[in-house]
Amino acid sequence: MESFSVYFQLGLRHIADFDAYDHMLFLLALVCVYRLFDAVKVLILITAFTLGHSLTLFLATTEVLIVDADWIEFLIPVTILITSVANIVRGKDAARGNMIWPYALAAFFGLIHGMGFSNYLRMLLSDQGELFIPLAAFNIGIEVGQVAIVIGIFLLYELTFRALRFNHRDWILTISGATAGISFILIKEAVFW
Repeated sequence: MESFSVYFQLGLRHIADFDAYDHMLFLLALVCVYRLFDAVKVLILITAFTLGHSLTLFLATTEVLIVDADWIEFLIPVTILITSVANIVRGKDAARGNMIWPYALAAFFGLIHGMGFSNYLRMLLSDQGELFIPLAAFNIGIEVGQVAIVIGIFLLYELTFRALRFNHRDWILTISGATAGISFILIKEAVFW
């Protein structure tokens, strides 16, 4: 059970690492179109992301999938940019209607983000006999961390809405514009060709 705790904490720290803030930035872009009454949709959305993330981590850790880290460092901010632009285009209607597309996109982007940590995790797990418990614990830690971050985003939204009288559309445009701008910087830094 000690192994579970260690990898759970590692997953939690991975998601909340301010030195590798791209994960939190992606979550901010992903959920900024939603409100507190959309909590079930948001929980399914971040779980879809975690499932994609988990699948890639498993495939990469077992060396079924090996991708050049430079490509991943480029693709992760691209996922943030795409999410941000989609928010701006769809605006306040982004949280309405059929959720199949957002869930599928979150899972697909989870596949990409999962590759970002896979090399390090593969080194950590190289001496482990069994992979299921450490990988499950790591991904549960990620999910718990994501829920905590999303709660923080909703609290920030409520405080901003009450203090500044933002309307929801302005919130979406402000946050999506900021995440798009930061993602451009990350893409520029990751350019490797």
